[in-house]
Amino acid sequence: MELGMRDGAWHDAMYNNRELVPEHPAFFERWARESEKARADGPCELDLRYGEGAGETLDVFPAPSGDAPVLVFVHGGYWRSLDKRDHSFIAPAFTRHGACVVVPNYALCPAVTIPHITLQVARAVAWTWHHIGRFGGDRRRIVVAGHSAGGQLAAMMLACLWPQLDGALPRDTVRSALAISGLHDLEPIMKTPFLQPTLNLTRKQVAQASPARLPAPKQGTLYTVAGGEESAEFHRQNRLIQDAWGARRVPVCETLPGLNHFSVLDALVEPSQRLHQLALDLLRA
Repeated sequence: MELGMRDGAWHDAMYNNRELVPEHPAFFERWARESEKARADGPCELDLRYGEGAGETLDVFPAPSGDAPVLVFVHGGYWRSLDKRDHSFIAPAFTRHGACVVVPNYALCPAVTIPHITLQVARAVAWTWHHIGRFGGDRRRIVVAGHSAGGQLAAMMLACLWPQLDGALPRDTVRSALAISGLHDLEPIMKTPFLQPTLNLTRKQVAQASPARLPAPKQGTLYTVAGGEESAEFHRQNRLIQDAWGARRVPVCETLPGLNHFSVLDALVEPSQRLHQLALDLLRA
């Protein structure tokens, strides 16, 4: 059956990751616990404002020394849940390698739309470019990574026309991006019953905020990965962005064996995992 003919139950089965991974509460509880420890151990500066709108704050975990690469990590939650404070645990795995880590928040649906959230994250990256020097970061070396909905947002940052947002910003404000279990075409999400009543996606918004429907960026590198135990749709979404943007712009498109939608994020911070090494490769480039 063609994708466009699939019914709502099929879309729910493909995209409802909490149903697909019944043990998901244990991941959230551990992430919260490890994130609290990361903030307590520091150093970090919390709830810095990058704008005046709802949710427009970010946390910075400074680099141990100056001129460090910068990792901006964008959380997931289907644009409607979770918080930056649930993801502080990302930072120590990269500050120990000399990076500066920024974890932004954004407003959540249904109070805002996905294009609005995309613009908020762009503003957070713009703030990072302007201010990260005082935290030891090198604004010429910004990498944006994101998980799930954050993967869509990370890819969108590579496609952003930065001088149109802020005339001071260079075209290559974001040097590279890492999409982890990213959602690169939002049309199926519009057809997913457990999500659409909250997201209220329109066809115009799908066109605006689907990375795979946008022209390939003229510069930068995207790595895209999904867990081997994720649904067939997440595997298709993962391949889709390389098909759309080409292997030159997306040289890494991998399915990581043995990982589900939540354990794949654990792999980002585990030194023995391929995903952690991919992130370090981008930061060191």
